[in-house]
This record gives sequence, C-alpha cells and structure tokens, in this order.
Amino acid sequence: MNKFGNIEILTPNCNISTIKDGRGGIFTWVPDEAILEFNMVYFSPGKVRGNHFHPEFNEYFLIVDGSVIMVTKDPKNDSEITMLASKGTCFRTPKGVSHAVHALTDATCISLLTKPWGKCKDPIIHEDLIPLDEEYMKYANEQGFIHSIEELKKKK
Repeated sequence: MNKFGNIEILTPNCNISTIKDGRGGIFTWVPDEAILEFNMVYFSPGKVRGNHFHPEFNEYFLIVDGSVIMVTKDPKNDSEITMLASKGTCFRTPKGVSHAVHALTDATCISLLTKPWGKCKDPIIHEDLIPLDEEYMKYANEQGFIHSIEELKKKK
C-alpha cells in the first residue's frame, strides 16, 4: 500500500474481462470498513475544501473527474506535504489526520464516510493547512454555516 503522510492511497482492482469485452472497464476498491455515508463533492478551480480533520470517522475520497492538490502533514516533522491527484485516485484518511484539497481544475469527487456526518458530535475540527480565500470566509460568516470556519476556530 502506498502512503502520503498518514493518508493511504488505495489501488483499484480490475477484472480484465471488463476491458476485453470492449465496453470500457470496471475498477473496484474494497474498503476494510463499512461505508455508512457518501457525498458527491464539486470543486471550482482555485478553491479549497478541507482544512480539517475528522475525530469520529475515516474518510475515503475518490476523485471522479479533474485535478487537485491533496495537502496533509508529514508525520515525521509536521511540515505540509502535497500531492497532485486526478481521476481514479482514491485516498483513505484516518480519524485525526489533517487534510485539505485545492482544486486545480473543475473537479468532482466522492467522499465516503465510516460514520454518518449527522451522527457525529464534532464531524470536523478546523486546521489552517491552506489559507481559505476571504470571499469564502465572508460568505460562510454571512450564511451562518454550521461548522463554518469562524465557528470551528472558536471551538478549538
């Protein structure tokens, strides 16, 4: 298994008959734990999602389309590390591991959780891996988002 900091990079299996029949291909990831919620996440170029860790669940993150930079911390020295990822890359981020995603292009991803978001006391804890743009911070504050950046900073 390949790792990126404490984040695992999962490699899919492919039944070669799904390629040989000329219709395309079926690629399969088999997680070691039950997936209890999944979400489709859209990214706009130049925008950041993440900047947090999850204290109550592991997150699998499959890039369906586009290119992103995944950011986490090096477990050896706590410095920021980055990885270019695109369609077909799947990450497993364990509980407590900080991560952020910076979109290079329009991107579509699937986030798969081992515990439903709504059943968590604290689904995310904010971290400052990548600065969020002022436009987003202003919008989050104006909307009064649950788990907005400012709200999460106050919880720390």
